[in-house]
Amino acid sequence: MNALADRIDALLPQTQCRRCGYPDCRAYAKAVATGKTDINRCPPGGEETLQALAKLTGRSAAAGIDPVLGGFTPGRAAVIIEPLCIGCTKCIQACPVDAIVGAPKQMHTVIEALCTGCELCIPPCPVDCIRMQPARGTTEGMAIPAPGSQQADFFRARYRARSARLAREQAEHHAHLHRKEMAAGVQDEVIARRKAEIAAAVERVWRKRLQRKQRPPERGGGSR
Repeated sequence: MNALADRIDALLPQTQCRRCGYPDCRAYAKAVATGKTDINRCPPGGEETLQALAKLTGRSAAAGIDPVLGGFTPGRAAVIIEPLCIGCTKCIQACPVDAIVGAPKQMHTVIEALCTGCELCIPPCPVDCIRMQPARGTTEGMAIPAPGSQQADFFRARYRARSARLAREQAEHHAHLHRKEMAAGVQDEVIARRKAEIAAAVERVWRKRLQRKQRPPERGGGSR
């Protein structure tokens, strides 16, 4: 089944747009391979991808792309209206292929050659400064990138690289928190031990004082 998912994934445009209802193209490919979903849920791929999936899986493409998901749109790329950008970084966090660059409270910009046209950067933008425009090299009625193209492979690689980076950063963050918790635990243990030592020392002092008070007075000697 994984082999079939691989072949299906190779036919997808790798926009990682989630319009199919799955978190990424690979998840959709697995769902198609296992029969959990239809082959007509990839609007960015258009008729070309639909026919390719029908040929591979033996399923019918007669119904066309599911209209509930929106119609086919040729390859597009996001563009940020830079004077309106407030540098919130929310679009950077949403981009599945790291196609947006910028720093907090600084203007952001989209690197068009890296943009898949997924539109995931638009909803989180608090100032509505992101627009979609035709990507360079777009051919009317054709999906960009084309299924199985070098560009699709490039987008897939960038998506996987970003996913790996995020997983690594999350693991490092958890490890950092664990070290802090361990250090805090050791510190608490040291403080508790020192308090116990101080309490024991105070108790010894009070015991000695109490013993002195309880001793009978010494009898003084003398000659008559």
